[in-house]
Amino acid sequence: MPREIGTWLRDARARTLALAAALTPDALLGPRLAIVNPPLWELGHVAWFQEKWVLRHARGRPPLRAGVDALYDSTAIPHDARWELPLPSLRETVAYLGAVDRAVLDELAVLDDEQLYFVRLAVFHEDMHCEAMAFTRQTLGLAAPRFSRSEQPLATAGALPGDVQVPGGTFLLGAEAGEPFAFDNEKWAHPVDLAPFAIARAPVTQAQFVAFVEDGGYRRKELWSGGGWRWREAIGADRPAYWEPRPSTWARREFDALLPLEPHRPMVHVSWFEVEAFCRWAGRRLPTEAEWEAAAAGEPGPAGRLALKKRRFPWGDGPPTAERAHLGAQALRAIDVGALSAGDSAFGCRQMIGNVWEWTASDFLPYPGFIPDPYREYSKPWFGTHKVLRGGSFATPARLIRNTWRNFYTPDRRDPWAGFRTCAA
Repeated sequence: MPREIGTWLRDARARTLALAAALTPDALLGPRLAIVNPPLWELGHVAWFQEKWVLRHARGRPPLRAGVDALYDSTAIPHDARWELPLPSLRETVAYLGAVDRAVLDELAVLDDEQLYFVRLAVFHEDMHCEAMAFTRQTLGLAAPRFSRSEQPLATAGALPGDVQVPGGTFLLGAEAGEPFAFDNEKWAHPVDLAPFAIARAPVTQAQFVAFVEDGGYRRKELWSGGGWRWREAIGADRPAYWEPRPSTWARREFDALLPLEPHRPMVHVSWFEVEAFCRWAGRRLPTEAEWEAAAAGEPGPAGRLALKKRRFPWGDGPPTAERAHLGAQALRAIDVGALSAGDSAFGCRQMIGNVWEWTASDFLPYPGFIPDPYREYSKPWFGTHKVLRGGSFATPARLIRNTWRNFYTPDRRDPWAGFRTCAA
């Protein structure tokens, strides 16, 4: 296991360094926005988090640098203050990343299982920040980072219309006790009763969202909730983020390039408020997170009900492969929703892992008996103010994701690589 975790550490750090290498001097801090961190600060924070939990917490070592808590502790430093900090230079920050990485790798052979937990935590924290730093480049209109030497060719498989039927029954929502690592908000599997429902085989495509836009979806107040309409008016949203009209068609900005809209790729960079309005326009609804997980992990059981057994991934318990899921940033864009049939769930849903994160109808709330893990600020501060997303995106490393993994954003956010699939109303 330490050998595998060592591979994870090196891979995560290579991604972080690729993002560092892509920074130009004027992008080190970037504009002061509520939805991004200064890139230079975020690089140092990744190293600080790893040092704090592995070297200092698990191993009892002193800080490698004096004063790092005052620079990189995200709990103590308000977001707006991060642009005013006396941050080390990019060169010094990269040196700090390297020093922490070497120290952790040197410790791996002597860590026990309890201490290895914190190494996994640090890797997964870095994975999440790498994805966030990558879509920050999208937000700012910068060139795409390169995480691999050559991008995989994109699958072009067209649309995948229609619904599948998922039976009702008792479903065990959440991570089971045998999971090698689970975040506190996934703990633990508990029974929920589900009625039968119909859910789309694939996420909503850009072509489907065009129909909503061109039918006046952003102008029709009756389609929006009160909060959604206030959000739309406050930012002047009259079309999806990064879309630009062209004669008789649309284009979208991908990083620093303007591309024709691809009809069969999933809708992405869409807020929960926009999704809510689309569903009302389409006469559909979002799945709850329990429905989403049942469609992804469940299996048919006796008497036309859900089985108690569930899968770790939609296709079974085997790990993700390129034939099953579009993950790992081999190409930093989505593929057609009809691709990768080998990744189908037992009920026939496609791409429930990878390609784009999927909004659900559910508020981000604790499961019964919730107890915070040592990293107490990961989940608890955000309960009740965020919505749950599931499934991972094309930029999410395979080691991070599984059917029970819960992502969470406020409903106004449309900078992540997030889309959605719908249920019959």
